[in-house]
Amino acid sequence: MIRMLLRVLGNEYAGPVRRTVALMTTTAVVEGLSYALLVPVLRALFGGTPADARPWLIAFGTAVAVYAVLRYVSDVSGFRAGTTLLHGMYGRLGDHLARLPLGWYGPGRVGEVSVLAGRGVLQAMSVIAHLLGPLVSAAVTPLTIVAVMLAFDWRMGLAALVAVPLVAAIQLWTGRSMAAADAERAERDHQAAGRVIEYLQAQPVLRAGGRTTERFGLLDDALRGLERSSRRSTLSALPGIVGLTLTVQAVFTVLLVLGAYLTLGGDIGAAEMLTILVLAARCADPLLSLADIGGQVRSARAELTRLEAVLNTPPLPEPAQPVRPLRHDLEFDSVTFRHGDRTVLKDVSLSVPQGHRLAVVGPSGAGKSTLLQLLARFYDVDTGSVRIGAVDVRAINTEALMAQIAFVFQDVYLFDGTIEENVRLGRPDADEAAVRAAATAARLDEVIERLPNGWDTDVGEGGALLSGGERQRVSIARALLKDAPIVLLDEVTSALDPVNEAAVHDGIERLMAGRTVVMVAHRLRTVRRADRIAFLDHGRIVEEGEHDELLLRGGRYAEFWNASLTSTSP
Repeated sequence: MIRMLLRVLGNEYAGPVRRTVALMTTTAVVEGLSYALLVPVLRALFGGTPADARPWLIAFGTAVAVYAVLRYVSDVSGFRAGTTLLHGMYGRLGDHLARLPLGWYGPGRVGEVSVLAGRGVLQAMSVIAHLLGPLVSAAVTPLTIVAVMLAFDWRMGLAALVAVPLVAAIQLWTGRSMAAADAERAERDHQAAGRVIEYLQAQPVLRAGGRTTERFGLLDDALRGLERSSRRSTLSALPGIVGLTLTVQAVFTVLLVLGAYLTLGGDIGAAEMLTILVLAARCADPLLSLADIGGQVRSARAELTRLEAVLNTPPLPEPAQPVRPLRHDLEFDSVTFRHGDRTVLKDVSLSVPQGHRLAVVGPSGAGKSTLLQLLARFYDVDTGSVRIGAVDVRAINTEALMAQIAFVFQDVYLFDGTIEENVRLGRPDADEAAVRAAATAARLDEVIERLPNGWDTDVGEGGALLSGGERQRVSIARALLKDAPIVLLDEVTSALDPVNEAAVHDGIERLMAGRTVVMVAHRLRTVRRADRIAFLDHGRIVEEGEHDELLLRGGRYAEFWNASLTSTSP
């Protein structure tokens, strides 16, 4: 467990963890040894001169005081180490998540990362602060007491020593028998978290469909599955708990019978017998607590395993000697890309001269958005290459690549904050005049003027307090402020009303001016002014040319164009 914790956190945290473990182990040993002083204390009290117990009582009190101090210091050390590890874990997880390819963040990751970054990290890092001390005490203190019993009477000590392999075997068997149930419960927990998030996000759709009073079937199924897996996990733990309890009680009974036999036979005195029984009783409590502690440790270990799996997810490799492109023309050279078992793009070759506009059209699922994602290196291609200024994007470091590209997508995400803070994400060091100019160019100033708090208006989580068109204008203003030489547009106006669509088009035109642009659109009238149009179907380029040229060919693009005119005609 400790090795896994250090493996997840990194070697820089090994020192504090090892010192804390050593201190807790010393505390547990001192606790066990302090009980050894009960033998001379009780011997003197049951003897002819009870006053002889005074120095032993003083020694026992001193040992207890030393134990109390060590326990306080070890607990404080555990809490401090736990806090340090928690901070370090959040830092490492955040840094790693920021370096993972953006394509890794699929829909199923929302619930997984939410649970992992919240309760998962807290549970895993609570091992040092809350579980390690009781676990070490439950394991080391009874072993120390058994050693003390062996020193006073080897027969009683051997009888107590029998419990050690039995308890270890029960704990090992319980852990193995519960592994599948614990894994299923954790999986169900993540699924339920994802369904809860999905249910919250689906509220507009559910309410629009008049299903506000209905139960959400997918969420109900996930919660029922979580309930069933929790029940199975609890039932799986019962045999281990019962077995541990019976073993401890059986060993204590054996010690009681053996001690009575030896005392009646005159082999040991009544004081020694009473002391050994007190020691045996003191062993029982921490041993019985192992069942509960073991369950918590297994849960924490499972979270550590999931954390380790995420941290072991390789980020896209950074070039050892990065190259910065001097031009901004784009090229797809025989690109093939697979996502799982599906081939999304097959041998795609395209080029976009610097300052020109390429429009990519085609049916849903053809791979249009994937082209943009490969340009931004959300993923790496399987074969072929994607180049910016004749430089493969894999030879450009991430920071330099992102500086070259501005994104405007259909689904705009705004961070919880003010409008100005969200616009400044494009270029945090921009002066006020540049921010205002970008807002004006995106026609965001019209929105700001009618909002009661103007630039200081809070947009809410994800931009929920703004309309879709208003969020899109913020996104365009952000891209304008960034002033990147390459612009990627993905279905920017497909979900907007006519008024917002016109405003967004004005902003987009200003954004595209003088820049290299790749745009994806379903509304074909938005791509008429592109310098070149590529029709993508089933991952292949089936047609390519200018708008008028493609219409004259009467091919797939012409079919799509005529269909779009028909669908928009009154």
